[in-house]
This record gives sequence, structure tokens and C-alpha cells, in this order.
Amino acid sequence: MKQRPSRILLKLSGEALKGPEGAFSPDSLSRIAGEIAPLSSTEIAIVVGGGNVIRGARTEGFDRVEADTLGMLATVLNALALRTYLERAGRDVFIQSAIDTELTDPISPRDAKKALAGGAIVVFAGGTGSPLVTTDTAAALRAVSIGADLLAKASNVPGVFDRDPAKNSNARCLSDVSFDEFLAARYGVMDQVAVEICREHRLPIEVFDFDRPGALRALAEGDRVGTRIH
Repeated sequence: MKQRPSRILLKLSGEALKGPEGAFSPDSLSRIAGEIAPLSSTEIAIVVGGGNVIRGARTEGFDRVEADTLGMLATVLNALALRTYLERAGRDVFIQSAIDTELTDPISPRDAKKALAGGAIVVFAGGTGSPLVTTDTAAALRAVSIGADLLAKASNVPGVFDRDPAKNSNARCLSDVSFDEFLAARYGVMDQVAVEICREHRLPIEVFDFDRPGALRALAEGDRVGTRIH
């Protein structure tokens, strides 16, 4: 029997906003808004990454703290861009940021839950506000703080594979993985700390291919579309 989540935290990578034009693609942003905006019967919050602008630890020329700080600022840019396209699609959007800016509100789970209950989409930016922490971990923290039923990890692969599919043609996409199995195997598709937080709070995670049209809608309707970590 399907269990429709009433509140989803969508972890969206910054790379999803990219396109041939550069860090911000109108086509990519329109597609993303087109997948999210129609979901009016499910409360949606979003944590967006900053990888379309800067990749934190993978960025050469900066030390890790400096690169992560730039990455957190990049997530604010992404949240503002995403808001524009979601509003064009007819949705109210409320941005909260762990980094203080004049363009965003501070992080407040209480205010976020009120906005969600009122039909707005809440976008969390600024990561956790601290360097050396991934936006996956920020997503887990925000999901727990707002009482989400599901953390939906948007990816460009169908789910969690038992081995690297780029190196092994026999790699198998798993439908279910326990928190303990995921942490023991150290699968690279999601940050270990984020999974630890979800395990502690019994918050299921679905890793799914966001490039598949309608996948998020199917999740909102209670279907399984990727790998469920629980």
C-alpha cells in the first residue's frame, strides 16, 4: 500500500542548474521548476547545492575553508535563481539562509513549517553556515528540523549501485538499503554524516534520477522511483 509523504525535503545539486550557457541555464531552471511547481498537494522544501559555481574541496587554488565559504555563497545565488523560476510557475517561495544576507531570511524551522503549511515552497540556502560540511548534511539537518517524511536525494543516476557502474557492467541498482548497510559499504552517492543523521531520526532517504521526467511527482504520490535507504 502506498504511503504518500506529506512533506518532502528535496536535495538538489547545483549542477542541475547548469547548461551549455554556463552556471545558470534557463532551460535547466525551467525544467526543474516544471517538475516541482505542480506538486501542490505535497509540502516541498529544497536544499540546493553550489556545485555549478564552485565545488568546495575539489576546487584548486583555494584552501578548503575558503572554497567552502564561496560554495555556501553560491547556494544563495542558486536559491535566488530557483525562486525566480518557481514564482514564474505560480508558486510562492520563501528563502532561508544559514548565511546572513539582505536578500534572504535567517534559518527558522518554525517559520519554515508555517510557510510550508501555507502552501509555499521553502528553499534553504547557505548550507549549514559552516565550512567542511556538505550540503547533503545540511539537507539532513533541515529535513529533521522541519519534520519531513522523506529526504529525496536528486541525482543523475537511478539510485545506489552495489558497485561502481562506470567500472563494472554487472553493477546492480539496489531497491532497498538499510542505513547500516549503506554506512558499512560507504557508498559514495551520499555523505556519510547525512545518512547518520537520518538513521538517528529514522528519516528515510530516496536516491533517484531527477533527470527522469515525473520522478519527483511519483515520489510525492507514494511510489518508489530509486533506492530507498531506511
